[in-house]
Order: sequence, then C-alpha cells, then structure tokens
Amino acid sequence: MRAICVDDESARAEEAVALCLSLPQIDDAVGFTRPLEALSWLEEHSADLALLDIRMPEMDGLALAAEIRRLRPDMALIFLTAHAEYAVEAFALHVSGYLLKPLDRERLAAEVEYVRSAAAKTPAARVTAKTFGNFDLLVDGQPVRFETAKCKELLAYLVDRQGSCVTRAEAVSVLWEDRPYDRGMQKQMDVYIRRLRSTLRTYGIEDIFELQRGTMRILPEKIDCDAWRFFDGDGEVIRRYRGEYMNGYSWASLMESELFWKVANRE
Repeated sequence: MRAICVDDESARAEEAVALCLSLPQIDDAVGFTRPLEALSWLEEHSADLALLDIRMPEMDGLALAAEIRRLRPDMALIFLTAHAEYAVEAFALHVSGYLLKPLDRERLAAEVEYVRSAAAKTPAARVTAKTFGNFDLLVDGQPVRFETAKCKELLAYLVDRQGSCVTRAEAVSVLWEDRPYDRGMQKQMDVYIRRLRSTLRTYGIEDIFELQRGTMRILPEKIDCDAWRFFDGDGEVIRRYRGEYMNGYSWASLMESELFWKVANRE
C-alpha cells in the first residue's frame, strides 16, 4: 500500500510518514505540509490511503478529503486531529477512520489493517465503464482508445442497455437517427462492429462483447460500471453522482432522467 500524510506542521507530517513506513502493510509513504501540493501530487500519482490533519490554514482536512474523493474515489481516508468535535463531519464524508493525536502506532496499525482487509474483499474489476460525465472504458485503469467516435458510442449504448440484446437496426435508429436501415447502412454497421471487436481484442477484453444471431450485447458480469452500482444502491457511487451521464449522447437523456429521479426521491 502507498499512503500520503498531510499536516501543516512538518514535524507531525514526518512523524506520520515514519509511523506508516514502520507498518508491514505500507510500502511507501509521502508527506505534505500543504494540501494543494498533496492534491497536485495525486493528479499524477496513485495512493491507497490518506492520513489527513483537520485543522490547516490553507485548506482544512474536510475540504481536502472532499477534493481527494473527487480525484481518487477509491482512496481510504483517515483523519488525524486533536479535536474530537469534528468526528460527525468526518464520518459524513464516509472516511475509513478517525484517530486522535498524538498518533499511536498500535491504533494506526489497526486502522490500516481494516483498510487493507476491506480492499481485499472488493478487488477492482479489470474492465471499468465510467458513465458519470463523459463515457470512458478503462482496462487496468487506462482508457481504451477507439478507432472512431462511433465505435466508442456503440459500446457506450451497449453499456447503457446493461446487458440487454440490441439488434443492428435498433443501434442504427439510436446512433444515426436520420439514417434508414438500408443495405448500405447494414454494411457500415458491420464495419463498426468489426472495428469495435478489433479494439477490444487489442486490449485483451473481447470477451465482454457478445455477438450472435443478429444481436449484440455487453456481458455485465465482466464489467464494473458506476451507473450499475448506482442502481444496486452503492452509497459511495450515489454520493459521487453529480447529475451528468454520458455527456454528448442525446439518447442518454432517458437514463440521465432516471438517475436524477432516483437521487431526488431517495430517502
């Protein structure tokens, strides 16, 4: 595991880094005294855990945690503070832990072990579909590059269908609203399907796509998708939703409305 430690007092930040490195679960730890520097670092690097002081002049730990959630939604967060009155606000951000200063190695070790065990129970899927905002397909965390924008949109539509079978004629009526499904369009669709399968094959994930008897679909058991997790009631994903779904695709407005309705009417 890699950890970052953010505390505006350099001695405290160094102490947190040293304690982290003393734990067998942590392979690397980086300290920061300025929250904005930590955020800048996270834009280029990954980490599994953040230990955050709450009271800091540049940006308090609660605001920093919210920004980290935006950049790295899967990072575990543990607050380090001498002020217990922040506990309610901290847990509203669904942090993994809350430790009072002075930092104690035994208590830190227990929190880190909890984070490690929780991550082991939910291994990351190799293929991830991101639908909140712009659509992207990621393999091992890296975005797939499609041959054409229409190939990408075709896959996006199949993800939107959540594993349901789609005919070529249906896909044409959705992706090319003003085009008749004639012989020329059938040939063009065949080209897009071949290119899409070729791209998926290049990334070693052709098995997520099924084509048979004139229909095609995505196999949902082979993909992790934020929208699907939303409808499964995943609280963390629901909190990440900001009202945007597959930006740029007019056909996505129906699902976007359904997501909005779910948010507006949740208890």
